[in-house]
Amino acid sequence: MLKNQKPQELKAWQKLQKNSIYDKRTLKTRFYEDSERFAKYHVNWDGILFDFSKNQMGSETYSLFQELLEEAGVREAIQQQQSGEKINVTEDRAVLHTALRNMGDKAIFVDGKDVMPGVKASWAQLAAFSNEVRSGAWKGFTGKRIKHVVNIGIGGSDLGPRMVINALKPFQTEEITFHFVANIDGADLHEVLQKIDPETTLFIVASKTFTTQETMTNANSAKSWFLSNGGQDTDVAKHFVAVSTNAEGVAKFGIDTENMFGFWDWVGGRYSVWSSIGLPVVLAIGFQGFQEFLSGAHAMDNHVAEADWSENIPALMAVLGIWYRNFHNAPSHAILPYDQYLDRFAAYFQQGDMESNGKNVDRAGNRVNYPTGPIIWGEPGTNGQHAFYQLIHQGTDLIPADFITAKNCQHSLRDHHPILMANFIAQTEALMKGKSRTEVEIEMRQAGISEDEVEKIAPYRVFEGNRPTNSIVLDEVNPYHLGQLVAAYEHKIFIQGFIWNIFSYDQWGVELGKVLAKTVYNELSGGPKHDHDSSTLALIDYLKR
Repeated sequence: MLKNQKPQELKAWQKLQKNSIYDKRTLKTRFYEDSERFAKYHVNWDGILFDFSKNQMGSETYSLFQELLEEAGVREAIQQQQSGEKINVTEDRAVLHTALRNMGDKAIFVDGKDVMPGVKASWAQLAAFSNEVRSGAWKGFTGKRIKHVVNIGIGGSDLGPRMVINALKPFQTEEITFHFVANIDGADLHEVLQKIDPETTLFIVASKTFTTQETMTNANSAKSWFLSNGGQDTDVAKHFVAVSTNAEGVAKFGIDTENMFGFWDWVGGRYSVWSSIGLPVVLAIGFQGFQEFLSGAHAMDNHVAEADWSENIPALMAVLGIWYRNFHNAPSHAILPYDQYLDRFAAYFQQGDMESNGKNVDRAGNRVNYPTGPIIWGEPGTNGQHAFYQLIHQGTDLIPADFITAKNCQHSLRDHHPILMANFIAQTEALMKGKSRTEVEIEMRQAGISEDEVEKIAPYRVFEGNRPTNSIVLDEVNPYHLGQLVAAYEHKIFIQGFIWNIFSYDQWGVELGKVLAKTVYNELSGGPKHDHDSSTLALIDYLKR
């Protein structure tokens, strides 16, 4: 069980508090004073460069970060998680997505049972099925091979596979096109159905319980479409498979339970892409590619557990995030990938981070009196530069940002990449340096602008700078390095939640809306009225069919 401790009572936390008050040197000043700053504050490990030198910290703060990690007992917490202890206390569960990518021979026990034989059996099932589909041996009801795969899920059952599929497009088979349906809004499924045909489409219904309202509504509508377009009830098993643990529900739907891919209650939804939920990924890049994805994550699991705090990428990411959230009042954190294939990465970790650490009750059951999880947001560069970067550069809130890119690109338009890299580097420099009033005035006068205009316009062109960034550079976006990157953010989230003294692996906050939605749906469908506030009653009456 994770220990219960108030972060403000940690000596390192208190020292950081004082440090944040007294050390007000700007980033520009810090770089001017220390020509070796990059050399001191970067990690280059296994194909990942993590540059954290453009952060509001000096050597004392850096030492205090490590002291905080040590004093809080983060190393022990990581060990507790990875060894199968039931650290998800509110649901009495272990948290073992790390076991899903355990590429070594280490046994991992939950309730006295080694889970690895089951994990390896799952790998074998995924490998066999994906080989059959990818080779064309799996045929639809008219004898044609599968050309379209539609994943029907929501939350982690959608966001994870969707993000990875997008990220690894250059590694995908050209024989199959992948589609995703998540929203209960019928437009989502409708648009996908326009692009596919029933003879060559395989639907993956991803729902642990096989009762998730959004997923099962979409799945049943997809089945109706299939049956209305030539398929028979006996053909459903050739075109639908399930990622679920509800064998009875799966069989009733018409899916052969031999093609039901299960997972375990110690796998949380937002951490499930490593499990059978990753079936679309396996179909896209092959089982060998999926194993490389797992291997990258496994390498990061070992790194976070073993690396010294001074060189521990997820741990450094975590304490830097705490530094800004708790000591610099930064309400949000931007994730800015300079790689179009990572276009869903920020969206993926909106769930990963905010569903994990968006908590206001600590591990003792008391309301916290300090900020926890930040708002996570972002879009790919350079698109964001022409949209919301204005807020990051000159807005009133401090917005720390992760800039992510790859040294080598995965496309043929090589002349684009140096332009992308130039923008990647320049933005972090601009956010760090800013532009002073003096610099603005000199620049304007050199351009021949009148003194009156200089005086009028100069204030608007001043950039304060001192905006912190991390630069994360992968050798390339491939299955292995993507696995590393995703796992790094997962560990960052856990370390932050542990230090904040909250439980990162439950999500009770999403439940109430689901329960109320069922009640409202019945009322919209003509059922009896319930006691609601005037706004809710009025909306029901207005939208009632």
